[in-house]
Amino acid sequence: MRALVQRVESAEVQINNKKHSKISKGLLIFLGITHNDNKAGAIFLANKVSKLRIFANEEKKMNLSVKDINGEILVVSQFTLYGDSKKGNRPSFVNSAPSNIAVPLYEYFIYLLKEKNFNVKTGIFGENMDIKLINQGPVTIMLESNID
Repeated sequence: MRALVQRVESAEVQINNKKHSKISKGLLIFLGITHNDNKAGAIFLANKVSKLRIFANEEKKMNLSVKDINGEILVVSQFTLYGDSKKGNRPSFVNSAPSNIAVPLYEYFIYLLKEKNFNVKTGIFGENMDIKLINQGPVTIMLESNID
């Protein structure tokens, strides 16, 4: 499981030119799921994301978590995080999990963050979405569960 985490001033999901969800300061998380991912990986990533210290403290050092700043979280499914372009110019997405595996894990990851009392907004799994964001810093971190 991969989570591309961006520190944002704001982020918004639009579907068919209509606002679906929006957050203010917090984290935008693009979540990719592969075939052998499981609930243990979701637990690992939810814990890591909730404690990731990438927000500035009074000394302007990255030492605060999203919880510390009372930030919001926007989670968007992104199968392209498992795109493979080693051969040719068109990426292959065979490493992305099919929806019968990915949807329950995507929903479980969101559930875990909500259980930690975060204000969590989402995209819609499988939809073509437009994402608007202001990446603050910029700060972008790739996390992987590495749990089989």
